[in-house]
Amino acid sequence: MEQARNEALEAWMREHGYSSNSLAEAVNTTLASLTGKHGGLDGSSVRDWKAGRVRWPKSATRAALEQLTGLPAADLGFVPRGQTSQPPVPPQEDPMKRRLFVSGVTSAALTAASPASSAPRSIGMSDVERLQQRFADVVASDHRHGGQLGIEQKASALADAALALQESGNATQRVRSYLYGCAAAFRSSAMWAAIDGRRFDEAIQHMREAQALAEMAGDGAIKFRIWSHAGAMYRHMGRPTQALAANNVARQLHINRRDPMFASLGLARQMAILGAAGDHTAARRAYDEAQGAMDRADPDEYRPVWLNAFYDQAELDSLALSAYMSLRDYEKAEYHAYRCLSGLRSHMRRSKAITTARLARSQLEQGASESATRTAMSVSIDAATQHPRVALMLRDFGVRINDIVPGSTAADTWTEYAQATWGTTLA
Repeated sequence: MEQARNEALEAWMREHGYSSNSLAEAVNTTLASLTGKHGGLDGSSVRDWKAGRVRWPKSATRAALEQLTGLPAADLGFVPRGQTSQPPVPPQEDPMKRRLFVSGVTSAALTAASPASSAPRSIGMSDVERLQQRFADVVASDHRHGGQLGIEQKASALADAALALQESGNATQRVRSYLYGCAAAFRSSAMWAAIDGRRFDEAIQHMREAQALAEMAGDGAIKFRIWSHAGAMYRHMGRPTQALAANNVARQLHINRRDPMFASLGLARQMAILGAAGDHTAARRAYDEAQGAMDRADPDEYRPVWLNAFYDQAELDSLALSAYMSLRDYEKAEYHAYRCLSGLRSHMRRSKAITTARLARSQLEQGASESATRTAMSVSIDAATQHPRVALMLRDFGVRINDIVPGSTAADTWTEYAQATWGTTLA
């Protein structure tokens, strides 16, 4: 007779984000806490449970499962010896009553479980996945627009929503860790939006909250992101010593050894900081090491959405461009600007505007004032007026062209263009 699959266990694992291997390890750890001896289960043991080949695990294993899940073994679909079939699976609660929803982009309000139900609701991986989708939306908006106060506010609201979800019902430690990781990721996005908008006091506050949440999550990837952002923040604030210290925290995390792509990003940001500090030799060495790490990275490796969304060869060239601009090596800066622009993905509108503004400045500093003016005029009007960093770069360009070639055709063309387009010379 064909064995009946344990659908109840499979449903619980899907809801709480467990693979066969991870559940086996979690049960082994729980067994160690109960008996003092680490269990010997592996992924094949759990697959036997799911397939119905093992219908009633040993007593110690059942006790560990019940402690881990908070459910009796029978509710997990296991059948006591002598019983011929699994008990019926209880009807699913209406998902509209048992889920918490993050609202639209402005409020992130949560809808709680029905007040008529006296039992605490169960928070699972589907709740986490909804938050992560909101996170993907925030990341995408940041790459389109960048630096906007609205993006910072949306990310902050989602961080609060993730923490509110923690308090709304029961969850395994695994799910709670994911929720803290979501909250930390949202705070980190709010931090970056504040950095990009040059709202540094707000960025520091977001950084502190994100760091505390990341520790509770125990997530190495989000810890890397926060400390790497901190390095970028201090670089933009003109504090290269603090920038190096913060970026070194990111680079010393274990995830750099596990995945060369993280190591590459840490080195690339180190290069930009070293450029700001005026260390030409160290910056060039960091670039070579960052490129080598990227070349070693497995393109099929799983990585967080925030990393996949922006870090690639174009971003490495963008950071090289920043470093060489700081070092006043404008020829190399121009080279990396063109490489960056040729590889930028279409959604990276903010990056395109920043890179184009830097390209214009590198051309101007090499004496190509007319080419530089045409390049500066190609920056989108939206970016020039709405993105604080781009607006500052174009203002600096206006000042510099009038310093280098005052009264020239190029300087007059830029002044007239800026006046006609924005009602200002941007100087």
